[in-house]
Amino acid sequence: MRIYYDRNADINPIKSKTVAVIGYGSQGHAHALNLRDSGVSNVAVALRTGSVSAKKAEREKFKVMEVAEAAKWADVVTMLTPNCRRRSIATISTPICAKVRRSSSRTVSTSISI
Repeated sequence: MRIYYDRNADINPIKSKTVAVIGYGSQGHAHALNLRDSGVSNVAVALRTGSVSAKKAEREKFKVMEVAEAAKWADVVTMLTPNCRRRSIATISTPICAKVRRSSSRTVSTSISI
């Protein structure tokens, strides 16, 4: 098994990219702050209309966007939402799969409580 540390990663390639973090719960909040603190200057938080997390993200000085709008805007899109909401976010309410630019990168993170 190989263990990777900060010294093994180069953050520079992503610093000039636009990054959309979909979701602003425990994971989305941590990822967005970490990206910004690491020097990524264009980080936006993408949320569903009426999300209670929008005010929290705005207080942290993040640009808040609708999910579909953020998917078009971003070079890197990462989905950090509860597993039970992903399908509706990705395909039903805001079909981001059709909106994401072909040249962008996409990531999905998950956590499972045992």
